[in-house]
Amino acid sequence: MTKVHHEVKTRAGKGFHIVYVGHEGHEEAVGTMAVAPQAITRVESIAEVNALPNFDQPVAMLAQTTLSHREWNEVAVEVKKRFPDVWTPGRSDLCFATTNRQSALISIAPKVDAFVVIGSANSSNTRALERLATESGCARVYRVNSADELPTDLHGIVGVTAGASAPEELVMGVLEALRPAHGVEEIFVTDEDEYFPPPRNIRDLQAAVDVAVTAMCGASVLATPRMDDRSLAASTVLEALSQS
Repeated sequence: MTKVHHEVKTRAGKGFHIVYVGHEGHEEAVGTMAVAPQAITRVESIAEVNALPNFDQPVAMLAQTTLSHREWNEVAVEVKKRFPDVWTPGRSDLCFATTNRQSALISIAPKVDAFVVIGSANSSNTRALERLATESGCARVYRVNSADELPTDLHGIVGVTAGASAPEELVMGVLEALRPAHGVEEIFVTDEDEYFPPPRNIRDLQAAVDVAVTAMCGASVLATPRMDDRSLAASTVLEALSQS
């Protein structure tokens, strides 16, 4: 979300009008639009895209990070039809934790007898997982806040997933309550090794500090390996982005 706020600030500063794909009233959408309210218009349907005026300035498109692929894609396609030169980020705004869970869900939903989605009713990405499980062919789909809300008649193969913000202990509680006779199989569709490169000014500063510290310690600048910013936590990089 911090990444999207940074993109809104940057694009607005460069004279773009931003078409933001997001749900009306959602707290993330409200917060993002507050970054540059005069330069952003929210849409969430093809009809709303078609109702947009022809903007005099260049157009950029950004998205609520918790949208499902389907929610995002159909609207994004229409925006690109209306504004063929629209600017979009090089990397998707959609939260990788959310999209990876959706991909895993799609791969297993047709194979299970029931699906349990753990997360709050006001969580956009949790509700997206719930809808996706039904659309993917699972006959019984249940959204629960905790193990206490599990139906008592679950049987056969049960799929379990959780919204991106659901605590791990809730997931473990559900698995313990289900007590699967044949154990638990984890499904992985990708390695979550997301890399958020710092802005150039931060990379340059990191390099300068690295060289200075190496020289002050009496080590060889040429022989010492350079700092790998991939080792930085994503939260650290995003915090720097929000302050740049």
